Amino acid sequence: MLADRYRLIMPDLRGHGWSDAPRDGYDKEQLATDLLDLVEVLDLGTVGLVGHDWGGWTGFLACLRAPERFRAFVALSIVHPFQRPTVGKAMQTWRGAYQLALSTPVVAAAALRTSPQLVASAIRAASVRTAAFTSEDLHLYGAILQQPDRARATVQLYRTFVLREVVALGRYRRQRLVVPTRLLVGEHDPIASPALLDGWQNNAVRMTVERLPDVGHFLPEEAPAEVVDAIEVMFGSDVPA
Repeated sequence: MLADRYRLIMPDLRGHGWSDAPRDGYDKEQLATDLLDLVEVLDLGTVGLVGHDWGGWTGFLACLRAPERFRAFVALSIVHPFQRPTVGKAMQTWRGAYQLALSTPVVAAAALRTSPQLVASAIRAASVRTAAFTSEDLHLYGAILQQPDRARATVQLYRTFVLREVVALGRYRRQRLVVPTRLLVGEHDPIASPALLDGWQNNAVRMTVERLPDVGHFLPEEAPAEVVDAIEVMFGSDVPA
């Protein structure tokens, strides 16, 4: 168990879980600021970082901005930020269609608030090892997004990215990631094709990318042993997480 060897601090992104849900501040650079401020306030020094999905994207941005804060980084179920336009990548844009749906004003938030079943169905659709989730798990994940402020936060998370951040991705092509990083995605993850995972080599010389067979999007639940192994390899026995 990781808790036997590490001090584990597991913050939620703003607007989700038990974190506050302000009306704004959902651009991903702000989320990176939240993370860096938390490390500062808790006086954690240099830490090991693990992030899944938007947490992984936020982790990339935080590591680019303040590499001295991070001993190593394990990113899960996300693509890297060093995307360059290619024909292969253009052919994969359909994979982001769900973001457009979740960005729709009023309608998306109303749908999230209607029933936990919407989120439960999305989790099943993006998973291979569906037995990793109990019905209680799925209900919990969906029920919390029925709260108006958290439904709004989810829409803002995607709407901010689609309307403002996608067009500004070019700025990351000029940056270099020096934090040792391991990016893991499931072979059947609908958001991460080989084309979208390529193109990082000139920006992250200390990064490795691995696709896990027979796994979908939710690596912490579907492949916990593989995730733990990656963390232990990257952090070593003396690094706080």
